[in-house]
Amino acid sequence: MWVITVYSEGNAKMFEFDTEKEARMAFENIQGCKILSEVVYFNDPCFSLVAG
Repeated sequence: MWVITVYSEGNAKMFEFDTEKEARMAFENIQGCKILSEVVYFNDPCFSLVAG
């Protein structure tokens, strides 16, 4: 999951995106002080151990 956090006029807003591509497209059009973050959950399948 990708999150854009925007600080503007004393307010904070957060927008969630499923893909990096759509988050980066939105990031270009958002005004204000903004931060783009990738959220990775510890229980995400990519962290599971594979027994070989």
